[in-house]
Amino acid sequence: MANNRKLGRPTDHRKAMLRAMVTYLLENGKVETTLARAKEVGPLTEKMITLGKKNTLASRRQAMAFVTKEAVVAKLFSEIAPEYANRNGGYTRIIKTGPRRGDAAEMAIIELVK
Repeated sequence: MANNRKLGRPTDHRKAMLRAMVTYLLENGKVETTLARAKEVGPLTEKMITLGKKNTLASRRQAMAFVTKEAVVAKLFSEIAPEYANRNGGYTRIIKTGPRRGDAAEMAIIELVK
């Protein structure tokens, strides 16, 4: 994990949540979540895109071990990674959107940079 934020969850729940959020981000292009979660999801997503840029069988298997949907892995290797072929990092952007209405948690949108 990037910064070892525990996010108020046990380890297995936290890892599952982050895997699901990375999958959703790669599938849809952006996610609205809390700022702390967005800061954890960003580096994990960037690592998956870097694996996609390698485009080897080993990197595809590593991505399949982390991303929860086969279709998203196929999209990662065929569509997303080639877009960033000449870019070294910085594939995601975090935009702060202000506090959440219920508990005033700082909200953010994390999205893939075009």
